[in-house]
Amino acid sequence: MECSTNRRGFIRLGILASVASLLPAPALAAARYFSPSRRFLSFYNTQTDESLERVYWVRGAYVRRALDEINHILRDHRTGEIKPIDPRLLDLLCAMHTKLRACSPFHIISGYRSPATNAYLREIGRGVAKDSLHMYGKAADIRLPGCDLSLLRQVAMDLKGGGVGYYPRSDFVHVDVGRVRFW
Repeated sequence: MECSTNRRGFIRLGILASVASLLPAPALAAARYFSPSRRFLSFYNTQTDESLERVYWVRGAYVRRALDEINHILRDHRTGEIKPIDPRLLDLLCAMHTKLRACSPFHIISGYRSPATNAYLREIGRGVAKDSLHMYGKAADIRLPGCDLSLLRQVAMDLKGGGVGYYPRSDFVHVDVGRVRFW
């Protein structure tokens, strides 16, 4: 009995490998993003020139090490301060990525922002909220290469996961997991 199970499993694996080899490379790349049993994100931090690709959720549980690495790449690049990013924000980004069927990493303009950085940005007149959700790890300013900024904004608005700000002159969309609102 054990031998036939191994043989069947081996045959199934061979069939899957054969089918996979016929798929174009973009289809294989996209497959890692779209799985009901795991959630995957990839980031490129435009301020630090760092990249990260991680499965951060598997079968109903967040992967602690992956969350730590995501916290690091989304840190305040001015101070180096690292704070936990709200997993709901990661889930929102993952939902956006899935809905767009995108294969490019999110470009992160700003993730976590320390109170000192937030005060500095307010002082120099960048239109920054006094109690910004960036300071709580609940917001990110993003773009997605190959995706029109207005489409990125529309997808975020359609998901109604929180606030969505549109900044076409600065080439990013703000998303957060606060109350639903648009600007």
